Amino acid sequence: MKLLIKNALLITAEMSRFASVLCEDGKIQRIAKQIPDSEADEIIDADGQYLFPGGIDPHVHMHLPSPAGFSADDFYSGSKAALMGGTTTLIDFVTPTKHQTLLEALKQRKKEASDSLVDYSFHISPVQWTVTTEKEIKACIEQEGITSFKIYMAYKKSIGLPDDIIEKVLETVGKYGGLVSSHCELGDVIDAARTSFIKEGRTAPKYHPLSRPSKLEAEAVDHLIEMAHQADCSVYIVHVSTAESIPFIKKARENGQKVFAETCPQYLLLDDSKYLGSFRETAAYVMSPPLRKKQDNQGLWNALEKGLIQTIGTDHCPFTMTQKERGISDFTKIPNGAGGVEHRIALLYTFGVLEEQISLHEFVALISTNAAKIFGLFPQKGSLQEGADADLIIWNPRVENIISAKRDHSNTDTSIFEGFKTKGKVSYVIAKGKVVVRDTELVEQNCKGQFLKRSKPDMRI
Repeated sequence: MKLLIKNALLITAEMSRFASVLCEDGKIQRIAKQIPDSEADEIIDADGQYLFPGGIDPHVHMHLPSPAGFSADDFYSGSKAALMGGTTTLIDFVTPTKHQTLLEALKQRKKEASDSLVDYSFHISPVQWTVTTEKEIKACIEQEGITSFKIYMAYKKSIGLPDDIIEKVLETVGKYGGLVSSHCELGDVIDAARTSFIKEGRTAPKYHPLSRPSKLEAEAVDHLIEMAHQADCSVYIVHVSTAESIPFIKKARENGQKVFAETCPQYLLLDDSKYLGSFRETAAYVMSPPLRKKQDNQGLWNALEKGLIQTIGTDHCPFTMTQKERGISDFTKIPNGAGGVEHRIALLYTFGVLEEQISLHEFVALISTNAAKIFGLFPQKGSLQEGADADLIIWNPRVENIISAKRDHSNTDTSIFEGFKTKGKVSYVIAKGKVVVRDTELVEQNCKGQFLKRSKPDMRI
């Protein structure tokens, strides 16, 4: 089956041009100014529309266990939501139990992801250090194609790591050419504040952000960067939420250190006023890090424009309001997380490109190309070039939409972006050369995700 897309304006991270694209056997076979219709079995006329590489969300949590039950989306429903918004590749997480090796946990997680409709990979989280951990990390990189490892500086009572083990992870991953990503918050200080608030009877959601002030993120970012420098390891800072973190990232990059950063739509578009109101009005916004101030929103937009933040993830981890109500009398028991995988691209296009915060080329880099490079998927993913995977978005810039949880394809009943008006929408999504979304319809028989082995990170960003 040969698919021809003609009359589109191709947009990459570097350039734009009008061209036709011929896809065959899951790959982009040819790009030319004109390709005869007779060469194709199926033709899409994309006149007046953009053609982007398929989106890559480098930060999602599908089927995440919590005391309130698994997160609302499993890999099937979460990947469906992703496709409907133009994301064709997901990078999720492997978090072993204390009794599992990294490879055992990876094998289990692959089974849980087997019904994904999109291609997927993982970051692996060492949650302890044993006599075999270095050997396991090496095997993940060299045998399994897992080249990124996530550590948590928060959540010290469960999956968070103390400094001495973080240093070992950094040294080992650096030694074998991988990348360490990090949740940067000072966990011990946060745990003390949370305990103090509950003892004082301050139990409402509004105390969640007060227990995790922005300075605790910024100080953790600074500390991680210094440890990474000593260990000679590249690092990726997930979900940067405050402008206070940016000077440390900027200084490190200016000094030649391999430091990359991600932020999320919620930290660009929402602020801590969302924590004022009743439980049902505020609980959906309980996430970590929490929402910050309006000045942080603009500080992060400025960092995107300057290239100090390279990717946009979502930290997609939705819970239903019933699950959130587990913490109705204790904010520390509210499961942390919110959805967003379906709306990441439309939100960034609307509030980034159309409001001239970023260019179209920067937009493509942020939603796809940079993640592909950082996580060892480029040029197979994140590019529009001959031989690349034919994962493509045909984007209609004229269509308007209002976000509503009732119409979302996620399994949750709330949306932190409820009522947001967006402009621009996928008219087609192509995955490995097959149409998987046509307007608002999923062509499920064409959807089959695969686990991706990755190469080592491309540091030239």
